[in-house]
Amino acid sequence: MSSAAPTAPDAAPDQAVRLADPVERASGAVRLRTAVRRHRTDLLVALVWVALAGWLTHGLWPDPGGRTLALNPEDQTLYEWFLAVDARALLGDFHLLTDRLNAPDGVNLMANTTIIALGVLCAPVTLLFGAPTSFALLAAANLAGTALAWYLLFHRTMRVRRLAAAVGGGLCGFGPGMVSQTNSHLHMTAQWLVPVIVWLVVRLLRASDPGEGRSRPTAPDRRRMISSAVGLAVAVTAQVFIGEEVLFLSAVTLLVMAIAYALADRDLARRALPGFAGGLAIAAGLAMLVLGYPLWFQFAGPQGVADGMFSPAYFSADLSSWWAVSPLSVAGSDQASRLTTGPAEYNTFLGWPLLLVTAFCAIWAGRRRLILVCVAAALVMGALSLGPEVVLGGTRTALPGPYALLAGLPVVDGALPMRFGLALLPIVATVLTLAVDRALGSTGRARRLVPLAVVAALLPIFPTPLPTAARPALPEFVTGGHWRQCVEPGGVLVPVPLPTPKEPWPMRWAAAADAGFGLPEGFFIGPYGRGGTAAMGTFKQPTSALLADVARRGDQPAIGDEQRRQAAKDADFWGASCVVLTDDAPHAASLKTTLEQLYGPATRIADAWTWKV
Repeated sequence: MSSAAPTAPDAAPDQAVRLADPVERASGAVRLRTAVRRHRTDLLVALVWVALAGWLTHGLWPDPGGRTLALNPEDQTLYEWFLAVDARALLGDFHLLTDRLNAPDGVNLMANTTIIALGVLCAPVTLLFGAPTSFALLAAANLAGTALAWYLLFHRTMRVRRLAAAVGGGLCGFGPGMVSQTNSHLHMTAQWLVPVIVWLVVRLLRASDPGEGRSRPTAPDRRRMISSAVGLAVAVTAQVFIGEEVLFLSAVTLLVMAIAYALADRDLARRALPGFAGGLAIAAGLAMLVLGYPLWFQFAGPQGVADGMFSPAYFSADLSSWWAVSPLSVAGSDQASRLTTGPAEYNTFLGWPLLLVTAFCAIWAGRRRLILVCVAAALVMGALSLGPEVVLGGTRTALPGPYALLAGLPVVDGALPMRFGLALLPIVATVLTLAVDRALGSTGRARRLVPLAVVAALLPIFPTPLPTAARPALPEFVTGGHWRQCVEPGGVLVPVPLPTPKEPWPMRWAAAADAGFGLPEGFFIGPYGRGGTAAMGTFKQPTSALLADVARRGDQPAIGDEQRRQAAKDADFWGASCVVLTDDAPHAASLKTTLEQLYGPATRIADAWTWKV
């Protein structure tokens, strides 16, 4: 053989590459199939919950833009507007003070439940398919995502069997309070980061304990402590831009559980407290680097509010509601609705079967410290849900509730007491999960009886699909983009009648136009209460009040020079480009006559009458 003859690699390097590519693809496919087989049970559980979430919200899916949640359409309109405004971040147009509502003052997004992070995440869906589609997607995804996150926490962190973890995860994601809050409260149902926060706190505690899992004490695992603190800072920061109230409830629950655990295991508290406190301090410091300005903006910035606008006495859980079953559950009845403030607040409706079985499981498996800690946390959070005065069967008993101790505390006393009841879903789920896991590992009658008892207690609160209804079609003036003939993008359009907290429907126009124009007044939280305190909505200008009265009663008011001067003044105050009246407005004929007397002859564009001002 000649010495000049090429070796195999030299002779065909491209052939070697061609041979390597199929091998790499094959190995990648093998790894994927192996991962799927290894996690097939987890994937099956996730698919079941996605299907359940889709079934519960299926009334929205045939036509998200033409369907609405029948029990709370006002809040759905608000959240669709939030999603439209948040989506503008992809267009380079996003500020914490938006000028697309309440012109000319604007709306402080941090002071409202704007789910900024979710809105930005869903921005492509919103811009391509509309805000109603993003709303329907999040309504379902929050339920399934929360259930899956808790399932993974129970199975991976607590090392319980998958069946037991599925029981707990299902209750956390699809419990009565979660299903109830899905009636347009996306900021309350987006709880899939809460198990991540819990896991990071547990990880930090374990890393801070020099004796945890070791035959003899060693130094704390500082690397895991730092990584846990950094991860906790990221998770907390993200949750602030998803839903601050959920973060607040989680923090209070974890604080109560930490105190209870420290009392139950003083040796652990003594060993881990220095490192654990240091890790929490690092997490808080890192989070504040990002959150410092937004939180200042929320409480002290333009249009910010430093207090809560809801009465704790009104939003208190009725003691009787704890053993009642939610009307949104298979065993519920409409009569139970009188025990709460509305269909979005069935937070405490666990039902007496679940309460009894949970108490039995806590006693049966109560030798574990975690069970004792859960019981303590459940009692505290349940007591706080009763508000400043205990209510029983709709009657105020004059007995003070523990929540009265929070009166006067800044920020904290603005929390809605009845929502403390939401914290009991994961607490009860933890007790049931541990009990079912212990039963499955036993060999006696408990192996069958405990899981059967838990399932029997959960069946009455199994959720039913959320009621939906058709909503009026949007005017072609909006959907066809004809609004651009009336107002420049970014300008102010005045719909007649103007949006209010009770009737925010014109905000759907702005959402359909991707918040391309601003609106006066509207549905939001701002500093328009007495002395600059928080209030829902703003003051009505004289012309707005006049038009609202015509829309409500259909009367034809007397219009003179004074009313015309006021109408021009109000239009200047709003910075309005045009006034719009669509054919489907209430008492449209009377409103058109009134507007012509105020602003002169109208111009017809599509299905709307318009007035340039």
